[in-house]
Amino acid sequence: MKCFDCPRNCGVDRTFEKGFCLQGEDITIAKIIENFEWEEDCISKKNLAIFFSGCSLRCEYCQNFEISCTEVGKTYSVDEFVELLKKYKDFDCIDFITPTHFSSKILKAFEIYKPDSTIIWNTSGYEKEETIEKLSKYVDIFLTDFKYSDNNLGLKYSKVNDYNEVALKALKKMCELKENVFEGEIMKQGVIIRHLVLPMNVENSKKVLDIIKENIKDPFVSIMSQFTPNGKGDLNRKLLPLEYKIILNYADKLGFNQGYIQDFCSADENYIPKFTNS
Repeated sequence: MKCFDCPRNCGVDRTFEKGFCLQGEDITIAKIIENFEWEEDCISKKNLAIFFSGCSLRCEYCQNFEISCTEVGKTYSVDEFVELLKKYKDFDCIDFITPTHFSSKILKAFEIYKPDSTIIWNTSGYEKEETIEKLSKYVDIFLTDFKYSDNNLGLKYSKVNDYNEVALKALKKMCELKENVFEGEIMKQGVIIRHLVLPMNVENSKKVLDIIKENIKDPFVSIMSQFTPNGKGDLNRKLLPLEYKIILNYADKLGFNQGYIQDFCSADENYIPKFTNS
């Protein structure tokens, strides 16, 4: 069956060949980490992180380049993935990291079994509105990136020429479907909008914040400083403190008052999980 899981609409039959995502028909998982603590504080620390292999964007600066742009991991049929979810059902939340290109298979799995855990869809933001609508029946929190205000940057760094408009439509749909709901300090439902500030791209970050401000009511935004060079492409240095300060000041000027900022110590390769076939 031809694949149209992501907005690239490759139309590749992944039974016989791999798509842009570098993945075949079955769900492929690079790493599973129990009690993963590197997400925002409002996400439970009893968190199971599932790192899916491949990616529909394959950003050249990705800190998880080893799995997003190469072929590693263990494959699971839909039924095997269901059994995996059952095995980990006692975790407060299950964090699906970069799952977009397996959307149709994951939806089939959820139709068979959906754990009581809070389900987090941890995505690049490059999603189809109709997929978000289908997922919203099972997903509790959309933890979504908003990377680029300028499609030229999307083309340069992620080989996609329509990131901005596609991601904005998806984000609007997420916010329409999932109102932010907390139990104490823990989010149980909602949308967290992440933006990673890229070195040498301050204007892009300003415009991203403008777009969010103009289109999303009371956004919950996580502004990230953790950019870590991976040796690929021309983004070959960490973010400067001044660059990040400019963006934080700009966010304050726009009136953003819900969400997170990062300490600069987050820009460290020690925070990048090691990926092996397992």
